Amino acid sequence: MRIANFKIGADNPCFIIAELSANHNGDLSIAIETIRAAKRAGADAIKLQTYTPETLTIDCNNDYFKIDGGTLWDGKTLYELYDEAYTPWEWHKQLFDIAKEEGLICFSSPFDKTAVDFLEDLDVPAYKIASFEIQDIPLIEYTAAKGKPIIMSTGIADEEDIALAVRTCKDVGNNEIVLLKCTSSYPAPLELANLNTIKDLKTRFKVEVGFSDHTYGHIAPVVALTLGAKVIEKHFILNKEIGGPDSDFSLDENEFKQMVSAVRDAEKLLGKISYEIPEKVVKNRKFARSLFVVKNVKRGDIVTQQNIRSIRPGYGLHPKHYNEVIGKSFTQDVIIGTPLSLNMIKE
Repeated sequence: MRIANFKIGADNPCFIIAELSANHNGDLSIAIETIRAAKRAGADAIKLQTYTPETLTIDCNNDYFKIDGGTLWDGKTLYELYDEAYTPWEWHKQLFDIAKEEGLICFSSPFDKTAVDFLEDLDVPAYKIASFEIQDIPLIEYTAAKGKPIIMSTGIADEEDIALAVRTCKDVGNNEIVLLKCTSSYPAPLELANLNTIKDLKTRFKVEVGFSDHTYGHIAPVVALTLGAKVIEKHFILNKEIGGPDSDFSLDENEFKQMVSAVRDAEKLLGKISYEIPEKVVKNRKFARSLFVVKNVKRGDIVTQQNIRSIRPGYGLHPKHYNEVIGKSFTQDVIIGTPLSLNMIKE
């Protein structure tokens, strides 16, 4: 699978997404500088969210629309939150252009069909279905039918929801699917992450997998990588002092850079399945054990446990020959400290 020029899966590097979300605080200049900072921090992509308050909800303040679930946003209505958080659509073209200028892949999460149509005009290379939209099957169907790779967060989805979302994509001929393990809690407690699910998502649904992270810090993305995540998404903010709905669980430039570095180091550590000895390590085999003559011997002397030993360094005969040569005789005089070789031993 490719998103723009980035190949996802197999032995390719993890695709690291900086989520802009609401971290522009309604200021276009902050949004632009955040994109530039994401590039400096090592992100592969920047992701926007494409909605308006009206495309997500209605302006109503009865109890159904008030947030009171122990979140960072308690006390607001849904409309008030989305009105504060949304990215103006008139910014999108400029933000996409800035991202391209910086060498970042830019795409977005649409939240209704009008957003999909709008993003199609911007020629997005992929779409992201947010956690709370994974049950919006008409939206998934409409989006997947555009033929672009689909990344879906599974934060509020049970197994049946995920299966239906995946099937919906495949039914319209789109098999370019990435499922992101996600905990839709903001911030997300570590004990709710259940990252082992990442492996099961790949096995069960036969798709690429990744992790959308709302925990503090960056240990969770590194662990996710070791469990098979090929996509990592993390909220990114220029400076936490600007505040905003998502600032509490976002990483700033320095923190994001540390996360990217840790992920890339983990990729080096994981490497590939190989039993070959690297050239650098082969050179160090001289410090391994081998068979050495440890007493002066004469031609005809018997090879014994007293005159040969398996010791360091590794210039002598492989220790696997030890039992084979014991009891045979030397073919020549040998002084102590000489590496044993088969031509010293009589057959």
